[in-house]
Amino acid sequence: MKNPICDHHQLSCHQLGSSHSRSSALIIVLVWLVSHPVLSSAEPPANERLTKMPMALFQTSSSVTRYANDPYAAARRKLVETRIRTAGVRNAEVLNSIANTPRHEFVPPSVRGQAYFDMALPIGASQTISSPFIVASMTETLDPKPSDRVLEIGTGSGYQAAVLSPLVADVYTIEIVPELGQQAARVLHRLDYHNVHTRIGDGFLGWPEAAPFDKIIVTCSPESVPQPLVDQLVEGGTMIVPVGERYQQTLYQMKKVNGELERLPLRPTLFVPMTGKAEDGREALPDPADPQLVNGSFDVLPGPDDPEGFVPGWYYGRQLRWVNDVGQRMVRFENETPGLGAHLLQGIAIDGTLVRMIRLAGRVRVRDVQKGPDSDSLPMIAISYYDSMRKSLGTVSLGPYRGSRDWKSDSRLIRVPATAREAIVRIGLFGATGQADFDDIEISVIR
Repeated sequence: MKNPICDHHQLSCHQLGSSHSRSSALIIVLVWLVSHPVLSSAEPPANERLTKMPMALFQTSSSVTRYANDPYAAARRKLVETRIRTAGVRNAEVLNSIANTPRHEFVPPSVRGQAYFDMALPIGASQTISSPFIVASMTETLDPKPSDRVLEIGTGSGYQAAVLSPLVADVYTIEIVPELGQQAARVLHRLDYHNVHTRIGDGFLGWPEAAPFDKIIVTCSPESVPQPLVDQLVEGGTMIVPVGERYQQTLYQMKKVNGELERLPLRPTLFVPMTGKAEDGREALPDPADPQLVNGSFDVLPGPDDPEGFVPGWYYGRQLRWVNDVGQRMVRFENETPGLGAHLLQGIAIDGTLVRMIRLAGRVRVRDVQKGPDSDSLPMIAISYYDSMRKSLGTVSLGPYRGSRDWKSDSRLIRVPATAREAIVRIGLFGATGQADFDDIEISVIR
């Protein structure tokens, strides 16, 4: 699974994406998206204690045997306790699986030290592994049962399949990028995930020989749901899939009723695109020579069927609400817990060979803002750049803002790295406490 841009602090990720990507998205790498790492170290002290969740919740007899001397076990428990459970995932079996799945085994050695940060990470071939929160959230929404046969589209690193493995009867997972699919198969075999079956191929076509499936989880984003996947889902079965334009997607829970999919929108999200046949047929394409933010003034309201907390054009919102102040619409972030994520983000396509300079602008108002536990735990307007392989090229910001102050218009000319192909714009408190209001967030190209 390679998403979203996803992190509980998701500045992930995706939730979440997948390997089916031609360029992917920001999630995208959203490889830092998550802006604040969950842990300061991938290996916290062995005697570190968790007060809310007993050790037994995270262990099964098989996991204790397999990972008896695992130095990352405490980091995984802390990740579950501080970033996943607190973000709303409640299914104890899903939390247990996340706590027992060695995510560090599914990422390259160069980023292994970040394996238990709640963030998307690059895994090669321009793909990413989704943040743990996105994986946990999608898994919980799938509602896995011990008798289920599950199809996953977008194997990526193999991490999502590994999390599903102890929860279902069989996992069938398809990856379109050969080197990723082969590497994932080797890792899954080495770690003895015996009920995970892998295949190299175009996920648009599904796995007809193994169909039908009780559940289908798609970790990359098509513009519309491929018909073969609908056909291979059992009547009454569930599909979790992000659908939409390249940088404007919604994660859906779909149920097959009388041969058709009934859709329940869950949240705005950002996953890498489904490549192959799905990408070849995509109609709406972004323009990397003219990057534009959607709904930067927050005047576009959610539709009647949009999920709660939906901010059109933006995703991965935490601790925010829409405010209409004397006819002015804005987003307001409020936080009383130092270090707790409060943010919103939006991805854009941008080609540094075509766009050399941009102006980043916005208006901010803060009240009683106090710095959080990290050096960058303050309100800001930030843009992070990524290259074609989803490697971070750095972040530039307006702010930070602290204390109390009335509305301030702020802007800055920012040079675009020549190798940039994507960017993430982020606003929020980012772990600070207090209140911050944002409006009129804008990017304009300097010709």
